Amino acid sequence: MVKWLLKWLLRLFVLAVVLVVILLLSLNPILRAVTEHRIRAQTGMDAEIGKFSVGLIEPTVEIQNLRLYNPPSFGGTPFLNIPEIHVEFNRAALARREIHVTLLRLNLSELDIVKNEAGQTNIFALGAMLSIKKPGHGVAALKQQTGYDFKGIDVLNVSIGKARFIDLKNQRNNREQTIGIEDLVIKNVRSETDLAGLAVLVALRGGDFFSSLLLPAKAGAAGN
Repeated sequence: MVKWLLKWLLRLFVLAVVLVVILLLSLNPILRAVTEHRIRAQTGMDAEIGKFSVGLIEPTVEIQNLRLYNPPSFGGTPFLNIPEIHVEFNRAALARREIHVTLLRLNLSELDIVKNEAGQTNIFALGAMLSIKKPGHGVAALKQQTGYDFKGIDVLNVSIGKARFIDLKNQRNNREQTIGIEDLVIKNVRSETDLAGLAVLVALRGGDFFSSLLLPAKAGAAGN
């Protein structure tokens, strides 16, 4: 189960870094609508942003109350509810088309795992949502998605509230699980393997929620 959770977390991590790149390319609070449009263009998902702010002196970007919605193939249902993304970055690296984040604070209050009527699960379709069509995966695929080399995150601060499962074909299968991770600090994130400890913790906090939902999908999701 940990292996599959790590795969899921990796896809969410790739999405998070893509969002960071979009934020860093929208260094103007007036461009909130443009940022929402860029998120849609990059991920295929509609976005709503409550507040967008940029540090005028320090290289920081902050988004509050970001909500991402699944594409029509998953009913346009909610996907992620993120009360806060706080980014502190290396400005010189950005000029070299490199992403070097000194601090990323990510508060994910809700993740909605959606199974559509065709039996597909949104989290496994995330690679297609990100339009990664060339060879490569994970961090290695970020440059082809964003045009920027990923140099790492010095300090990653993660909070995860709860996960929900939504079955669009059979609502009786719907369920919810509190994860309850608050301010977990992971240093020197350079690759997906650096998220293994987080995957283990999510598995432990999730109890049988993930084992009952993810493992049965293994056979059908192997090609995703």
